[in-house]
Amino acid sequence: MRSREYSPDLTPPWKRQRQVPEVPADVDLVVEEVTTGFCGAVVRCEKTAEGPTVTLEDRFGKHRVFPMAPRGFLLEGRTVTLVRPVAPPPASAPRRTASGSIAVPDAPARVARAGRLYVEGRHDAELVERVWGDDLRVEGVVVEYLEGIDDLPAVVREFAPAPDARLGVLVDHLVRGSKESRIAAEVSGDDVLVVGHPYIDVWEAVKPASVGIGAWPTVPRGEDWKTGVCRALGWPEHTGRAWQRILGSVRTYRDLEPELLGRVEELIDFVTAPA
Repeated sequence: MRSREYSPDLTPPWKRQRQVPEVPADVDLVVEEVTTGFCGAVVRCEKTAEGPTVTLEDRFGKHRVFPMAPRGFLLEGRTVTLVRPVAPPPASAPRRTASGSIAVPDAPARVARAGRLYVEGRHDAELVERVWGDDLRVEGVVVEYLEGIDDLPAVVREFAPAPDARLGVLVDHLVRGSKESRIAAEVSGDDVLVVGHPYIDVWEAVKPASVGIGAWPTVPRGEDWKTGVCRALGWPEHTGRAWQRILGSVRTYRDLEPELLGRVEELIDFVTAPA
C-alpha cells in the first residue's frame, strides 16, 4: 500500500488565503485602502522604522499615509499587495576630465599643433599637466617649461609666432608695474598671449582646504616664501616633498583657485583658436 504525502501546511483549504499579485506603488497609481475605503493616487513611498508606507492623495487633494501591508489595497476591484517600486538605474553620466571637460573615451593623442604653451616654473607646469593634461593631449597642445620670464624674449624670437602657430605663456605673480609685466608687454602681440596669476607662487593657487590647511601663511618679506610656508605649517623644510604633498591633493579643477583656472583656460582657447 502506497504511503500518503501530506502538506506541512495543515490549514484547511477553505481557510487559506489565496495569493494576490504584488504591484509596484508607482506615482499616480490609483488604489483603495481596504480597511478605510480611502481612494487616491500614490504620491510617494517612504521607508520608516515601522516598515514601508505609501502616501495617497484623493480627488480633493487630501493626503493620507498607510502601511504597505500585505493584501492592503484594491486595484480596479482586485486585492493587491503594494510594494516599493524598483528605482531605475541611474543614467550613466559622461566621464569628465580633471578640468571638468567631457572626456573623449579612448581618444588617441592628436598630432601636436604648431602652437605651444609655455609655463614658467616646474611646479606650475606639473599642476597644468595634472588638471589639463587629458584636454591638452586631445587638442594636440604641447606644454613647454619656461625656467624664468627673463628667457621669454629669446623664446618668442626663436619660436616665431604666427596666426597658425600661436604662443601662450603663463607666468607667476604678474602684477602691474613689475618686471614681469614689462617683459610681458614687450613680447605680447596678435599671436602671443602672456597671462599670469596674482600669487607669489603657484602653491597658493591650490585651495587651502584641499591641502588640509586653514589658509596659506603670510611669510615675512625677504624670507624664501616656500621655506617660510613649510616652517609656518610645521612641515619638514623640504620644498620638493612639500610640493608633492600639495600636488597630490589636487584631483580636479575644484581644488584650484578661479584666478588660475581662468588664465589657463584663456591660454588653451587662444592657442587652439582657428587661424
